[in-house]
Amino acid sequence: MLIDISGKVVVVTGAGRGIGAVLAERFAQEGCKVAILEREADALQTVAERLRAAGFDVEAIRCDVSVESDVRAAVATTLTRFGRIDILLNNAGVGAPSLLTEESVEAWDATFATNTRGVFLCAREVAAVMKEQRGGRIINAASFASIIPSSPMGSYAASKAAVTSMTRVMAAELSAWDITVNCYAPGMIPSRLSGYSDVTPERRNQLWDTLSIPKWGDPNDIADLCIFLSSARASYITGTMIDVSGGKYAVQFPQLARPASEYVAQPAR
Repeated sequence: MLIDISGKVVVVTGAGRGIGAVLAERFAQEGCKVAILEREADALQTVAERLRAAGFDVEAIRCDVSVESDVRAAVATTLTRFGRIDILLNNAGVGAPSLLTEESVEAWDATFATNTRGVFLCAREVAAVMKEQRGGRIINAASFASIIPSSPMGSYAASKAAVTSMTRVMAAELSAWDITVNCYAPGMIPSRLSGYSDVTPERRNQLWDTLSIPKWGDPNDIADLCIFLSSARASYITGTMIDVSGGKYAVQFPQLARPASEYVAQPAR
């Protein structure tokens, strides 16, 4: 099955590191023109320089997705540079551990500002462009925490559950213009936000015991899914959340379904 998204114009939010940076690079490798949005100027510049050095067509835009004027300016800049927007990858996200019963209003608002308002603002502005084009793909980053909430990350879980609900509503509202809207729930992918890179081997094994496939996820697992959802092959998929977690809690105790053996570190992709 050939998946061809070459020539498409892609907007990636939170593209300065982690999954966002990998999404930008992978879509560029597929022949797309990429607008990378990031609020941290240094991180934005680093990714932009790397992609341009590889010969990719990239527009780097400093943007805080929680700020309406920033989002509108980023969309306008993308249109000036590339003339259209075919795919929006709403990847930007934040989170910090805090018990809900002890969390400050400021911390709650900061989480929702990026994770929920940011998705809403970017989708709203890009949807107006896609309606005129009569087609497009919007893909939002939810979280496994929107399936099973986690503590002490209650505000993060709530913000991502809101993204899942918004995704379904957007899918219904935009279907008449041939715009699909989906979201995904990453599992355990080591990153600055997740902190999985820093856990002890004992803690790693505890975490892997919740997975049907006992290994860390990779940002490329998310990129593979997003490339498919962005293609013509996924034209009848909308309003859904896809779990990319290695079968986390597919059954209550997934480790009991495996032969007892020591964990073997999986090679990097």
